Amino acid sequence: MTTAATARRLHGFTGAGYDKGRGLLTQALWFAVLNLFFVKWWFPPRLRPAVLRAFGARVGDRVLIRHRVRVQWPWKLTIGDDVWVGEDAWLITLEPITIGHDVCVSQGAVLCTGSHQRRSPTFEFDNGPIRLEPGAWVAARAMVLRGVTVGAGAVVGAGAVAHRDVPSGAVHTTGGAR
Repeated sequence: MTTAATARRLHGFTGAGYDKGRGLLTQALWFAVLNLFFVKWWFPPRLRPAVLRAFGARVGDRVLIRHRVRVQWPWKLTIGDDVWVGEDAWLITLEPITIGHDVCVSQGAVLCTGSHQRRSPTFEFDNGPIRLEPGAWVAARAMVLRGVTVGAGAVVGAGAVAHRDVPSGAVHTTGGAR
């Protein structure tokens, strides 16, 4: 079954419904800190949680954030205790991301709370929060899309895309949940 293509008119994009959560000065300061310090290999990992907290993130104890981790807006991020975030992970927090305790977000993983309405000619936002419940694992180069909850102890396998909720204890791979 085919459907008619939507004619895009991106010049009409309004961004309706998306609130960055802080003013332009705070956004600019975060981008400066992110790109000049936070992502660098030489910036001490033990300081990354403190920097996120300084920008409004709620971060638990014993959190390890490796270098080259990007966080869009830290004030929309909550991280529990004993969490690992691997190199090159990208947390796109257009909406809140909540990471429970004992969660691993592996190297190159992407948590993306943003999207667009595919049938909207002006491509308006279609964003939604992400929740990783305690003990979840988002493996290397996996992607969790907007509105998804990864259940307690569930795994999003390497290179997989979670576009729907992953039940507790399930293993989601490129072929689907097992």
